[in-house]
Amino acid sequence: MKRKVTALLLALAVGLVSASARAGVDLDAMLKHSQFDDIEISPDGQYLAATIPQDDREGLIVMRRSDSAITTAFTLGKDEYIYTFEWVNNKRLLIRVAEKIGALEQPQDTGQLYGLDFDQKTPDLLVGWAQTSDPVAGGNRERVAVLSWNKIPGDDHHVIISAYPYSQSERFNTAELLDVDTGRRSVLARSPIKAAQFYPDNAGVVRFAAASQKEDNASKLWYRPTNDADWKLINDEATSGVVEAPIGFSADNRIAYLEVQQASGTNVIVAYDTVSGQRKQVLRDAIADPEQIVHAFDGSDAPVGAIYDDGIPHSAFFDPQSREAQLYAMLGQAFPGSAVKVTSTTRDGKLMLVHVYSDRDPGKFYLFDTQSHQAQYLLSQKRWIDPKAMAQTQVLQIKARDGVPLRAYLTLPPGRDARNLPLVVFPHGGPFTIYDRWGFDTDAQLLAAAGYAVLQVNYRGSGNYGRHFLEIGQQQWGRAMQDDLTDATEWTVAQGIVDRSRMCMYGASYGGYASLEGVSKEPTLYKCAVGYVGVYDVAMWAADIADKSGTRGEVWAKKWIGTDAAQMAKASPSLNAERIKVPVFLAAGGEDKTVPIKHTEQMEAALKKSGASLETLYEPTEGHGFYTLEHRREFYTRLLAFLDRNIGEKSMAATH
Repeated sequence: MKRKVTALLLALAVGLVSASARAGVDLDAMLKHSQFDDIEISPDGQYLAATIPQDDREGLIVMRRSDSAITTAFTLGKDEYIYTFEWVNNKRLLIRVAEKIGALEQPQDTGQLYGLDFDQKTPDLLVGWAQTSDPVAGGNRERVAVLSWNKIPGDDHHVIISAYPYSQSERFNTAELLDVDTGRRSVLARSPIKAAQFYPDNAGVVRFAAASQKEDNASKLWYRPTNDADWKLINDEATSGVVEAPIGFSADNRIAYLEVQQASGTNVIVAYDTVSGQRKQVLRDAIADPEQIVHAFDGSDAPVGAIYDDGIPHSAFFDPQSREAQLYAMLGQAFPGSAVKVTSTTRDGKLMLVHVYSDRDPGKFYLFDTQSHQAQYLLSQKRWIDPKAMAQTQVLQIKARDGVPLRAYLTLPPGRDARNLPLVVFPHGGPFTIYDRWGFDTDAQLLAAAGYAVLQVNYRGSGNYGRHFLEIGQQQWGRAMQDDLTDATEWTVAQGIVDRSRMCMYGASYGGYASLEGVSKEPTLYKCAVGYVGVYDVAMWAADIADKSGTRGEVWAKKWIGTDAAQMAKASPSLNAERIKVPVFLAAGGEDKTVPIKHTEQMEAALKKSGASLETLYEPTEGHGFYTLEHRREFYTRLLAFLDRNIGEKSMAATH
């Protein structure tokens, strides 16, 4: 079966081209889209559903396990992606669609909810508005958005949705029972707060509602015991200082599990007794927040543990002797040195799809039989990548100048001694709540293959390390967040790993900002900088957010970016271009809606005025990050050539 499955997915994926940009780096192999993104097994184990990425859109296929026959396949329109999909019964999938303009764009949920049977040619639009040109438009055109749904254990034909009116997103919305076959809906609950997210228990009773109000962006959590009871506010971030988020119920529906932020340290999972009102901590990691909740394999959907994502992801459980804990331990032993995650199971818990990946392997899927304890290989996401030839990534613990502990990742060129290497500092975007993770990183692998050490730092303000670590990044653009990157760079120099005379910064979005701000604030530390779809004027960026998101965006920008005009100007590379004394490479897309191209154009003009060495690449049809293989190939070819001239082999030849 596995050969047939692989061949069928390969036939639907974009063909592999064997061009190389330079010796040691097969760009097309690195940049080619995965054969598929996600895959799920049906409740009865008879079918597999998988999403297939393309240049500027995504498709989905359903395949019969018994003979690997494709029973249906469809592709979305331009810039449309499958936000999430899930089997709701043995034959039917629910699919949410999102719009994404640019490879780095955060997908924006369109609110459309589709149903698709395993043998159906075109999905049914169940809820949401679709234009007549929509390639998967169905008959339901009511202006209602669905931004979440919850299955009801034991009910194959209904889910509970949080429904929002399109016209006024700040209106009080409803929780509704949706028939997944017909699209018929009935109201179960009305929100006690505007734009609420609802959380039902396992019996389909809507017990929690949560939202943040635009006036203060403070999260509020409401509770009620039955569908007829009044809502009661049980947590207000504005007064408690923490956020509480429901993650599920125990099988008997008495205990609600909440992920709770703490004033210091990492988030905890708390068991909230809905009868007595008592809260009890059941799980906490010393370093990281829960990255993914593990649910019971018995069909009850009760939370039983969590996966933590710092270094090689690891799992922990409320009951270390539980069936789920024992199975995860078994899988961990079977795949040492890799991350192991169960992505879906059959309803009886006998078969599981297991995702296995590492810093050197983009990922493989296995079908695991829980009775025979045998794992059968199914598919590789990028079968043309040889993990043995890839670079390894080290997990670093570094202290910033003020003593704040930082986590970072260092990827070293394969076959090279970790001494006097050229370094690329590669800050992540966001900046807030986003964080770098251990795993296969295309940029890091590509740069390592070209001979560079690659440093990725989870500077303050990054997610995954608790509320305090996130909040000490507030209003630290160009200040402590930037100093964290500098301090981590200096650490690698002090260890003798890198050559101080050959260091460059490269990043995208906020990472592009940090790269240009790095060579502005530390004009003698780095030899060059690359800004890809970056922010270069902090005040202009804050205004952009307010323009797009109204009062809520304005409140957020004041809290996280700041209000001090002088400080924002001081921290804006395009307003201080005269401080930049090293070569710069800028790249941007003309259709970028996240960081408008005006940021790059302003940065370019300022650098030209100051007389800096400058290269640019504009792709008018691209957005926040380039999609098409042709444009990505051009960008990375230019990137490698730029680095080579400034910190690579050509730079060394020029100094001798």
